[in-house]
Amino acid sequence: MTDEAPIDRRALRDAFGTFMTGVTVVTTKDADGKLLGFTANSFSSVSLDPPLLLVSIARSSANYAAFTAAGGFAVNILSEGQKDVSNTFARPVEDRFGSVYWRWGPNGSPLISGVSAWFDCALHQCVEAGDHAILIGRVVAFEAATAPGLGYYRGSYFTPSATATAVATGPEVVVSALVERDGHVLLVDDGTGGLTLPIARVGRDGASATLARLIEATGVQAAPGFIYSVYEDVARGHQHISFLCPATGGTPAKGAFVELSREALGDVTDPAMRTMLERLADESRMGNYGIYFGNQDRGQVAIVSKGTTK
Repeated sequence: MTDEAPIDRRALRDAFGTFMTGVTVVTTKDADGKLLGFTANSFSSVSLDPPLLLVSIARSSANYAAFTAAGGFAVNILSEGQKDVSNTFARPVEDRFGSVYWRWGPNGSPLISGVSAWFDCALHQCVEAGDHAILIGRVVAFEAATAPGLGYYRGSYFTPSATATAVATGPEVVVSALVERDGHVLLVDDGTGGLTLPIARVGRDGASATLARLIEATGVQAAPGFIYSVYEDVARGHQHISFLCPATGGTPAKGAFVELSREALGDVTDPAMRTMLERLADESRMGNYGIYFGNQDRGQVAIVSKGTTK
């Protein structure tokens, strides 16, 4: 017997929904070769050595038996333009794969085209946990693109580009360009004897246009990538959005590429920016980028990286 009061399952589900997540489609094939897949936001990285991740599946799911018996599965991280894919795999559609482009992965699970990243896994362990099972996969192969991921919060989708536009409507917003090439990042003089990222205040035409002008001014050929960091600089009274922009060529008009290492980043004078860059240096060595949220005054940061909050 227990004296604990019964949990309100609806309220608990709503509380779980306050955690912002990405959206994935988990895929496999059954013993007869039939393609199976379902939408899930219960995804997290587990380990780098060995490379493990996890997703969970409801025991009431029609796919439960096939996924727990399969030798592997793939996790497809949906990009911000794939709401329709998410909805298709979340509904009882007869042929969920009929409306998407897909291909076989290296480990034999179907991979969906146009995603932000995919992970093809061998089933490492299946753990029964209440009304769900936790599928732990050992990553056999993976690939990441620059396409921003699709987010989910309190029962609704959100996208990085829409978030950036909404944030950029504030009066004091700056963007910075994390122009990265071969393990180095472009830094410029901050005017006080230290170093900083190329930064600019957001104009009335929005964050994307400001970022495009900022990249052009560097003299480097770089693609506007995904939002890597969003943090509030209370001391300066502005919101800071940093975009990771892979460089493809060109010579800097000013500044220079500096090695992404904690030692080389010591001349970055802004503490919040230096913390962000040090994290990027750590992640670049592991090949694992995430989204960084923080508050400079409180000295606290949360980094959401492939479903893991650190």
